[in-house]
Order: sequence, then C-alpha cells, then structure tokens
Amino acid sequence: MNDTLVTVVGNVVDSPRRVSLQSGAVTNFRMASTSRRYDAAREEFVDSGTFWVDVECWGALSGNVSASLSKGDPVVVHGALTTQSWESDAGPRSKPRIKAFAVGPNLQKGRSLFTRDKSARSGEEGGTAPAPDRAGEPDFPAADDELRAGRDYLGTDETLDPVDTDDLSREPAHA
Repeated sequence: MNDTLVTVVGNVVDSPRRVSLQSGAVTNFRMASTSRRYDAAREEFVDSGTFWVDVECWGALSGNVSASLSKGDPVVVHGALTTQSWESDAGPRSKPRIKAFAVGPNLQKGRSLFTRDKSARSGEEGGTAPAPDRAGEPDFPAADDELRAGRDYLGTDETLDPVDTDDLSREPAHA
C-alpha cells in the first residue's frame, strides 16, 4: 500500500465530534497549520499560507482524542493524507483529509499530563479497528512489570530526573 504519510503541526479549529458507526467509533476535527518565515526587509517573522485539513481518528484513538482535545489546542497529527472529493452545484470540489494514526499535544506550546489508557493496553477496548500487523515481534507484556529490552526503559531511578508536577495545570493548553 502506498499511503502518503504526513506529520502536521497546528491547532484544532473546531470541537472534535465523535460518532458511533456500525464500523466503529470515529472522531473528526479540523486543524490549521500556518507556516512562518523570516522577512528580512521587515526584520520580523510573518505568517505565510495556512494549510487547512480535516482529521479523522478511528478505534481507541477516537475515544482518546474526543476526551482530550478542545478547540484551540496545539496538536501534532501523524497519519495518511488523502483527498476527499465530491460534486457541488459549482462543480467538482475536493479537500485534504488525514486518517490519523497518532495525535498528541504540541509540547512546544505548553505542558501535558498523560494518563495511560489501561483498557486499550490490555486489549479490552471494544473497537472494531484491525490490529496492527506485528508479525515476527514478540507479544506485548501482559503487566507493567514485564519490561522489554529495547522498548522499555531499563535503568536505575538515579538516571531519571525527578518530575515536579505541582506546577502543572490540569487545564488543556491553549495557543
């Protein structure tokens, strides 16, 4: 399969909408990514064009996105870029769409508190999205204490910097 994979950094421009379909749950939102460039004549950064794109999220990602994102949130979206086409009174129309594989906060713009989704990790999620092909890979650990070399951090606690969560807000970051 020749998917066009893209990673887009931008902001959510409308409230994510989650819908349950016969094929599973899907969450859709629109995002905007505005490039900036340095204008030497004006000696300042200026906005260039804005890329507007619809994002669709399926399965477990659908629920996590609808529970986590709000209008205005800075995000990073990774997925397959497609074109949605349709006929209108004015003739053929089209717009870009990303089928997201991963969505996360843009930590350049703020901080985030992550909560691991235990039901998705243990396979209890009721979604109908196909499981990724992991042929040749060992099974994921059944418990947190079964770490896998090369995938999970194996080291001493002294190696890690302590995290001070007292100054982290539980409110979503906004641009």
